[in-house]
Amino acid sequence: MSDQSESPKSPPASVAAAPLPLAPLPLPEIRQQQLRESRLFKVEQLDLRFSNGEERRYERVLGSTVGAVLIVALRADGKVLLIREYACGTHSYEVGLPKGRLEPGESVLHGANRELREETGFAARQLQEITSLTLAPGYMVHRTHVVLARDLYPSPLPGDEPEPIEVIPWPLDDLLALAMRDDCSEGRCLAALYLVRDHLKHIDQRETTDASNQPAA
Repeated sequence: MSDQSESPKSPPASVAAAPLPLAPLPLPEIRQQQLRESRLFKVEQLDLRFSNGEERRYERVLGSTVGAVLIVALRADGKVLLIREYACGTHSYEVGLPKGRLEPGESVLHGANRELREETGFAARQLQEITSLTLAPGYMVHRTHVVLARDLYPSPLPGDEPEPIEVIPWPLDDLLALAMRDDCSEGRCLAALYLVRDHLKHIDQRETTDASNQPAA
């Protein structure tokens, strides 16, 4: 397997956030208390005091402290590798992107390649972190890193899935049809696909513009 170089933690130029005239706000004072804990999650109680003196009590869910990865694996023919697996939250089989939690001490890119191998049987020679997403920032502490994987090659790795995962190639230029499916409902999956599609379009447009600006031989 080829080594992947870690890119700096900053978004690609094509998806860099546009500046907005937002003044910084002081964060509330916070006092935390753990209420309960399961194998995967913790629930905290937060007593907050805002800068205007208002006080509120909230609760939040803490997921993995090291985060997770969501992989957009793009083949040379322009199709991405989706997977179909059981989702216990909706008690249904869902179509989505390969994903999983990072292991302690594991980098984002190496974790993405590991999950890709476990869930699709492919590895990638080119890996790029596009951005990171939160699930529900109003009550959940969890961050998912979106990784674009290219130059794929067979390299299966045993995972911990209870049954074989179905791998479904899907055209990246046909996302509307995917979003309209009843069995593709995960918001971060769809957001990642649209982000990557627009990122690649921007690169193509920039390369076309650069080529047209080259002086004639």
